[in-house]
Parts: sequence; C-alpha cells; structure tokens
Amino acid sequence: MMFDVRVQLQTFDPEQEQRALREALPGIGAMVSFVGILRDLNHGQAVHEMVLEHYPGMTEKVLHQLLEEARARWSLAGGRIIHRVGALHPTDAIVLVVTASTHRSDAFRACEFLIDALKTQAPFWKRELTPAGPRWVQTREQDALSAARWKSG
Repeated sequence: MMFDVRVQLQTFDPEQEQRALREALPGIGAMVSFVGILRDLNHGQAVHEMVLEHYPGMTEKVLHQLLEEARARWSLAGGRIIHRVGALHPTDAIVLVVTASTHRSDAFRACEFLIDALKTQAPFWKRELTPAGPRWVQTREQDALSAARWKSG
C-alpha cells in the first residue's frame, strides 16, 4: 500500500505523479484522479495570481487524517494528495488527489470524498490578485453542501 501527502511550493506534473503511483501498485484495477487548476476568472473578475497560505504542520496533519478516513471507508490500495502553496498563476495545477483500488467504485467515491473534505477542512487561505486589488477567497456554499453529504456515511 502506498499513501502520501505533500504540501509544496514547487509545481508538480499530475501525469507523472499518477504514473508513479500506478507503477508502484501493479495489483490495482482502478485509479481516479482530480486536478484542481487555477482559473483566470472568478466571480466575473480577472485573476492574475493567487497566493495560497497554510498552517505548516497542521495542514499536513489534516490531509493525512482525511486520507486515513478515506482508507477506513473504502478499500484503497493507495492514495496521494499534493497541494501547492505560495504564488500560483492561471493554468497552474493547485491540487492533485489520486486514489487507487482494486475496483473503480471505491476509487471514485474516495477521490470525491477527499476533494470535498479538503475544500472545507484543510487550513488553506487563498488571496486572489485582481485588477481591482487583492481579495480573500471565501468558502463556497456549494463546497460545504458537497462535504456535508459524506457525514451520513
């Protein structure tokens, strides 16, 4: 089994990360991934840059806890969460969540759970730089609703 979490300033290659996980787990039958990408437009305004801040140590702890919760709920052979921090620009990959399992249903559910939970529970703060000046990104109501559906099991 292979499970890991990384919070980093450096860019990453989602395809390379998926390939490495797949090659390390020859017994899997399914791998599901989500890549979050910085948009150049949010709430009708251009976004030139986004700065992601986090609580070092606490952020990694929360992401590990979420991965452990996914492992307890679904039959997973592996999982990987990579999240960028620092200055990002449109088209940059922000986050990668990958889950691997013998069967697709567990991999799909675990991946969806992880990204929903990450959006609402991980201690990240996002500040967008727009033509009108900087602004903090608030949690969307839809993100909270998506995360709440997993509470019932």
